[in-house]
Amino acid sequence: MASIVGAVGLAASSLAPSAQAQQPVTLRVAIVQQVDSLNPFLATYQASTEVGRLMYDYLTAYDAKDQRPVEALAKSWEKSADNLTWTFTVPDGKKWSDDQPITAGDVAFTYNLMMTDKEAATANGSFVAGFESVTAPDDRTVVIKTRAPQASMLALDVPIVPEHVWKGVGKIADYKNDTPPVVGSGPFVLSEYRANEFIKLKANKNYWRGAPKYDELHFVYYKTVDAAVQALDRGELDLVNRMGPAQFDSLKGKSGITLNKAQGRRFNELVLNSGAATRTGEPIGDGHPALKDVRVRRAVAKAIDQDAIIARVNGGYAERGTGPIPPVFPDFHLTPETVRPFDPAAANTELDQAGYPRGADGTRVGPDGTPLRFRLIGHTSRAYDEQAGEYVKGSLADVGIAVDVQLVADTLLDEYGVAGKFDLIFSGWGTNPDPDFILSLHTCDARPASPTATGTTDSFFCDATYDELYRQQGAELDPAKRSELVKRMQQRFYDEVPAIILGHDNALEAYRNDTFASFTIQPDPGGVIMAQNGVWGYYGAVPVAASTGSSGPKGLLVAGAVVVVLLVGGGVWLLARRRGATAGDRE
Repeated sequence: MASIVGAVGLAASSLAPSAQAQQPVTLRVAIVQQVDSLNPFLATYQASTEVGRLMYDYLTAYDAKDQRPVEALAKSWEKSADNLTWTFTVPDGKKWSDDQPITAGDVAFTYNLMMTDKEAATANGSFVAGFESVTAPDDRTVVIKTRAPQASMLALDVPIVPEHVWKGVGKIADYKNDTPPVVGSGPFVLSEYRANEFIKLKANKNYWRGAPKYDELHFVYYKTVDAAVQALDRGELDLVNRMGPAQFDSLKGKSGITLNKAQGRRFNELVLNSGAATRTGEPIGDGHPALKDVRVRRAVAKAIDQDAIIARVNGGYAERGTGPIPPVFPDFHLTPETVRPFDPAAANTELDQAGYPRGADGTRVGPDGTPLRFRLIGHTSRAYDEQAGEYVKGSLADVGIAVDVQLVADTLLDEYGVAGKFDLIFSGWGTNPDPDFILSLHTCDARPASPTATGTTDSFFCDATYDELYRQQGAELDPAKRSELVKRMQQRFYDEVPAIILGHDNALEAYRNDTFASFTIQPDPGGVIMAQNGVWGYYGAVPVAASTGSSGPKGLLVAGAVVVVLLVGGGVWLLARRRGATAGDRE
């Protein structure tokens, strides 16, 4: 497996056997985003799906090196000549964490639940929307029949749940799935959860790839990334990601810390409320009416200097945004036919010509006399939103549009977004090697079924041309032809401006190399440790003791306050203790 390996400093003046009981080797990871749910059928936040991957395997996985489809619960697969029937083999010997066998019946149960229960389809329903039937003729065989060829069949990012547990669940929407023991198939099992405090998991000894090389994985909540970075520097944490440029640069040259700058799979976007509505077209929310006018949306896009935001807010640690799919997936990444320029003069002219003159105070007004005053909603947990928000505010003021930046908690921002109660809103998603899911977020069917329902739409975009291209790409199995269709979809999105992809962030990560010697990255080279398309970063983490082959006692104390400790199996706990510490990707 590919790894990033940190230099480990080993020195000691005098060592004495530990009087403490053997301590579990624990990887402590910072988390700043709230969890919306640990129910895999409902979870959409990046933090939630990250934990969910660790608890539940999918039918197939993405290779750590090049992200090609590889074995997960299914070991092999084949498709029919007409591309409508897929047969997956679930081998004997894989077990749930409670020792029950994993069978094809669990896979069929999961998919059929999503196909028959709207609540179970909340997070990942687009993956099964084209299924005609899913059956398990025996314990080892899953047969999926689709209504049309489906290109994403080896990229079904759906956590498979144990039928013997979930068949007893009543209403899916009410089931939190956060009370241990939570039966799973992934490399870790939930052991304790306190909302907005921590998520603790233990190594799954039944994991079919073999148990992880350490005992426990703790996600510890911090209100800000700044606080998390400081905790890493003090030795209270082992791994941090999603850092800003100043935070990342502040750790350069720090003893005991290894930095990782990777090409990320996430994007930051500014969503414009182009007309929030249900699937039937019933308007919802209170978005500004001027944003329904594509001429206004295009002018807004021209007024914002994306390169300046990348330079000043991202510190240069990002790539310019075009469509939702980042450069890390070159087969699907869009290079626009015509790159939209930063041109505030043109934006002013176009707004004038579209019938939005400036009022006495310099703020433009629409044909109905409504001033162009937009609310911009952002996350309190992200420094990016605060900084980019002020930049957007200043840029739009130059073209006569007033902006009120409002930073709110993650859960409140999500409520506003779902209900269409915004004019502009910061958002962001992680993308997968297969583009189908991220593209589906902008289809008409992704909008909510009713004003009180929850949809999966990212932008409330509904466009017949886009939807037809989405249908075509989903059924196209020729890679080159599908690539062209996906790029045409993104071009349509780019031209209609339901959102502005501000940039694709570099992933800025750091870890303590005096507690953990290495982590598996994805892809290799240039990949990330956290927020992967899989579990490799956490699963492949190697504690310092394991990397040095130590077989001695798991704890050694240091005689003397200023010497560097020789870290062995209990290094995580010892390092935190020595420093006076206490242990505790949707946006």
